[in-house]
Amino acid sequence: MAQQFDITIDNKVVNVESSMSILVAAKKLGIHIPALCYHPDLHPTASCGICVVDVEGRPQPLRACCTPVSPGMVVFTNTLKLREYRKAILKLLLSDHDVVCPTCPANEKCELQRLASNMDIQTNDLNMVLDKKPLDETSDILRRDNNKCVSCGRCITVCSEVQSVNALSFVRRGFKGSVETAFEKGIGESPCVYCGQCTVYCPTGALFEKSDIENVWNEIFNKEKHVVIQEAPAIRVSLADEFGMKVGELTTEKMYAALRAIGFDTIMDTNFAADLTIMEEATELVEKLKAGSTKPLITSCSPGWVKFMETFYPDLLDCLSSAKSPMSMFGVMAKTYYAKEKNIDPKNIVSVAIMPCISKKFEAARPELNDSGYRDTDYVLTTREFIKMIKEVGIDFNTIEPISADAGMSAYSGAGTIFGTTGGVMEAALRTGYFLITGKELDNVEITAVRGLKGVKETEVDVPGFGKLKVAVANGLSNARKLMDKVRKQLKETGKCDYHFIEVMACPGGCVGGGGQPKGNDLAKRVVRGAGLYEDDKKCKLRRSHENPEVKKMYDSYLGKPNGELAHKLLHTKHYKRSQFNGKPV
Repeated sequence: MAQQFDITIDNKVVNVESSMSILVAAKKLGIHIPALCYHPDLHPTASCGICVVDVEGRPQPLRACCTPVSPGMVVFTNTLKLREYRKAILKLLLSDHDVVCPTCPANEKCELQRLASNMDIQTNDLNMVLDKKPLDETSDILRRDNNKCVSCGRCITVCSEVQSVNALSFVRRGFKGSVETAFEKGIGESPCVYCGQCTVYCPTGALFEKSDIENVWNEIFNKEKHVVIQEAPAIRVSLADEFGMKVGELTTEKMYAALRAIGFDTIMDTNFAADLTIMEEATELVEKLKAGSTKPLITSCSPGWVKFMETFYPDLLDCLSSAKSPMSMFGVMAKTYYAKEKNIDPKNIVSVAIMPCISKKFEAARPELNDSGYRDTDYVLTTREFIKMIKEVGIDFNTIEPISADAGMSAYSGAGTIFGTTGGVMEAALRTGYFLITGKELDNVEITAVRGLKGVKETEVDVPGFGKLKVAVANGLSNARKLMDKVRKQLKETGKCDYHFIEVMACPGGCVGGGGQPKGNDLAKRVVRGAGLYEDDKKCKLRRSHENPEVKKMYDSYLGKPNGELAHKLLHTKHYKRSQFNGKPV
């Protein structure tokens, strides 16, 4: 147990634990110490030096983010000398920064911009020494602009420690040091899986998705096109705080209304496709169990995870579910089933998805996802891009009158909505898988053992006629790596795996923490957003995917049976081994 003692900060006494840093201790008193490289979710890098404080008995200021507290410590956070230090550091950073705030994708969300405003730094105070560097345009998904990088190291920390991908690192030293990929070939020639966590944790606009906003506007205003929109489960709980509402508040009907105001022709919901995914994936699981497979079935909804699996665990690809993600299932059904129902030529249907994820842009561009004869998903907008469109139109999100989605592919169960948080896919699959095996409903649909932000969660479900079904859930790719190493070892040593079913989400917390979510998306917010989805689940009249009436109608009138011939052709896909050097298929 950590030792407890008192310290004094700005003449106020506070009881602290020995494991705390000065910065965290100050927060207990409501004292904000300015910082740039620090983030509460990550190990401190102490790169920027803006969080310096004076400690009695120490000759020089210390960095509050990495300096541990000690008994009797006396700290001052706001002195004339500290103000001068912080301003000098900030001016140095800004002098080597592309200060084009109004056109920067991080405008009004940039931590550097906020610090400069709070410290009253004026442009004419700066002696600019920026040597403009070319943009990294090697990827069609992610854009890097080192002219806006402040070398805080957050992207490196999250990429290496949280996600274990190691696509980014520091090169060179001193004033010429920068964040780069291996051999400085660019992000498109790296093992990056496009999870986008680097964009969430970047304090500036150095890392951002490539925008599809203008492409979507062009389609909306094209009178020959019928533009269909879907929205992922996590979107409905990540819009609220952006518009001054309570964090994690459900905004489903307001979201639909905003989409109508923007001009989309048909508004439906990815949650419907999540239920459809469960029908296919749970059927796949049951078939695998009945066949006596010694290998687990692993979910394939998270495209960052799929690319990670293809890159680092190609020997386990036969464990990966062949089911497409909800987004891609929706896309292919929009251009087949929906086109037929509405008598619309599929070549005139534009399928747009709003996703909490940058990697969904990568998924949409996968050449094999075109089983209708057309690309499953034409464009993917991140939550951030959707928010920009709402603001561009001038929609007052707080007061907009809620509406319902259009019928066809919109109805969803509680199982569909919890897809947006870690453990949700597993919980949804178990609700339906139990029914498919036993013919009876699972009494308690809330499988709390797979909920929460713990890196790897395990539980067993008693299934009459089968026995104990052992499952595991991982969120964050470093946790997924630990789990896959365990699976690989078991299969190599014994030829079988302890687990029957495994869920993996690339992003910590699942889609509520996706790489396309608004900046400021820390773990604390992810917990609250996940709770919002569980509340949505509780409010739903139907809580099991196989109860969804629109899903039933689709199978009865078009697809046939789950994992049948047509369903497999349209709703399943293949995966490919990729190079660990550049992430390309090999």
